[in-house]
Amino acid sequence: MPLRANRFGLSVALATPFAEDRSIDLPRLVAHGRQSLADGCASLTVFGTTGEGASLGLNERQRALGALVGAGIDPATQLVVGIAAASIEDAIAQGRAGLMLGCPSFLLAPPFYFKGAGDEGLFDWFAAVLTGLGSKASNVILYHIPQVTSVGLSMALVDRLKKAFPKQVAGVKDSSGDWDNAQALLKHHGELHILIGDERLLAKAMNLGASGAITGLANIAPDLMKPLIDGIEEPRVNAMVEAVLPFAVTAAVKALVGHRRKDPMAWSRMRAPLKSLGEAECVKLFATIDAIRAKRAA
Repeated sequence: MPLRANRFGLSVALATPFAEDRSIDLPRLVAHGRQSLADGCASLTVFGTTGEGASLGLNERQRALGALVGAGIDPATQLVVGIAAASIEDAIAQGRAGLMLGCPSFLLAPPFYFKGAGDEGLFDWFAAVLTGLGSKASNVILYHIPQVTSVGLSMALVDRLKKAFPKQVAGVKDSSGDWDNAQALLKHHGELHILIGDERLLAKAMNLGASGAITGLANIAPDLMKPLIDGIEEPRVNAMVEAVLPFAVTAAVKALVGHRRKDPMAWSRMRAPLKSLGEAECVKLFATIDAIRAKRAA
């Protein structure tokens, strides 16, 4: 199958730097975002899993978005705002923070506190949020990451939502790491932007009609990620993923951003309840990633 023409492309799941008081370090956030775009990422997805979005409040989200847009990042084409909330009201408020600045694109996670709600309850929740956001939220990506939320998005639920909100629901991000699920999304919902969170599956999925990726590894290796968007395997990416997985993944990605930017102390800070990697863990991880990057592509 040829690569689809209207691709979403490569979006970095932007890591969030924190100052010593654990407030968002806005200058570092802006600098990292701008450099990610300069390195070839098509957009920045802020406040996602790698960005510790579930730990970020509304006011600081507004300040961060204002800083990014004020630095010249185009909210219409270069930003995707992550929404992570259990209540409908909070989810709408997080979305409106982006809408106020002209951002139409959102990564919308399901409500994650109550488990076993079922498709009917989940549809009601998503429908209320999408209705509350309104038509200006015209590029909403549904977020399937059940290993984190414990709330999965079934094929039937995606089908119902895309039919009920055809001018808003634009895609699904599958971060389950389940190839069978990715294939089913491509088969049944291939007209949507099917985005792959597990970098190891990306090239294969692109060759079956996937639209792109929102990925944490683009924080540290965007140059190695870009070929995958063209359906070209890059073995070093798989090796990097395998090297990161034994660690707390978000903390590992942030430590690697600090290693890459030669700014380790600032990028090591995590927002509670997450904890930073220890020094010995960092030494081991950095040596492994450096060795992988030094290898020539096969």
